[in-house]
Amino acid sequence: MQDIVTIVGNVATDPTQGRTTGGAPVTNFRLASTHRRFDDATQTWIDVTTNWYSVAAFRGLAENVTASLRAGDSVIVTGRIKIRAWENNGKQGTSVDIEADAIGRDLRWGTSNYRRASRASSDDGARGRSAAQSDGSERDRTQDGAEAVVEEEMDVDIAWADPALSRGGDVPSMALAGEDASASR
Repeated sequence: MQDIVTIVGNVATDPTQGRTTGGAPVTNFRLASTHRRFDDATQTWIDVTTNWYSVAAFRGLAENVTASLRAGDSVIVTGRIKIRAWENNGKQGTSVDIEADAIGRDLRWGTSNYRRASRASSDDGARGRSAAQSDGSERDRTQDGAEAVVEEEMDVDIAWADPALSRGGDVPSMALAGEDASASR
């Protein structure tokens, strides 16, 4: 049995893509989840602790993560957690790894422009289909044999979720990772 977790945090390192020994795409990044609390004495939010996770995404999710995320992005990650001990050059430690099932942007702190890959249907429905491209689009062959990129765009614009607007000033992105949105309003 594997435990499923959902972590809200910030991408701490730019995602790096590689391949498994079987040839499947894999993308890795570090995730920081900072827990905060309100300090009544100073009337400010203070960082209590930061938990660090190593996240791995495979196949299509890996390609979409590489094309979509950068260090500093606020995300929500759901996946299977694995805790393991490690030793390297006489140092020992514990690593908390997440094999991601789903990754999305945390829209409390910004907006997103979502682009979903879809397949165009040709007359016979089976001609010229190819796998999804790394930019999230798909390529289909038209009746004359030319390739056409097919994308469906959905705009998500929720300016009220911008922390700078809702609090009246700039807020560091790493500090927001574990903050409870209802407590800050």
